[in-house]
Amino acid sequence: MKTALLISTYNWPEALDLVLKSILNQSQMPDEILIADDGSTTATKEVIDLYGNKFKIPVIHVWQEDKGFRKSAILNKAVAKSTADYIIEIDGDCIPNKHFIKDHILLSKKNHFLYGSRVNIQESFLPKLFNKKIIDFNLFSEGIKKRTRTLRVPLFAKWYKPSPILSRKLRGCNMSFFREDFIKVNGYNEDFEGWGKEDSEFALRLLNSGVFGKRIRYAGVVYHIWHKEKPKDRLAENEQLQTLVMQTKEMRCLNGIDKYL
Repeated sequence: MKTALLISTYNWPEALDLVLKSILNQSQMPDEILIADDGSTTATKEVIDLYGNKFKIPVIHVWQEDKGFRKSAILNKAVAKSTADYIIEIDGDCIPNKHFIKDHILLSKKNHFLYGSRVNIQESFLPKLFNKKIIDFNLFSEGIKKRTRTLRVPLFAKWYKPSPILSRKLRGCNMSFFREDFIKVNGYNEDFEGWGKEDSEFALRLLNSGVFGKRIRYAGVVYHIWHKEKPKDRLAENEQLQTLVMQTKEMRCLNGIDKYL
């Protein structure tokens, strides 16, 4: 099974630097890295080019013009460039544990998608984080909260059962799915602009199509770097789009990835 790591980013090269550094440290590498760039400046490209020379696998940088928060569109464009069977998705401000890729691959299963939790790196710790370029954390590390989420016990991870119901714990910053399922529901809905709900609405359509969701706890650990909250001026409209999918049981969005295939 060929795998791709999909990383979304926007104008935070310092955070992306730590994420890519942590990927070099993975116990199991993906077959390709997709960087979905929602209009960053050249500083981000410089970081990507630097690491592109360090990886022995393809690093595919997909960029679109900055016209506001259009995460759905850039994720679709990046997945369209992929030749992988399985996509593992994180955000460019989430540092994965060294076994993150391995865990998602081991727990993958046909007709299922996975979603995991995140440990929070606190604002006060950011100067030290970036100055020392820290990528390794554990239960007793300074500067984090939600400490129990650092625990990696693969045996315990198997206790969690798949479900046909959308979980409130789902986050697009720690998620994986088969590319064929992504294509089947037409990927992310590009009617979503501005922050919020694009990930859960996508998961809803997967569930409506018969793909079960499985939470991964005690595996697939990521560390989310604190940042200011993004504007939520489109949240009400996005919630309406998601509610419509709940009501209609729609499986496939109209404004999706098919235009890039």
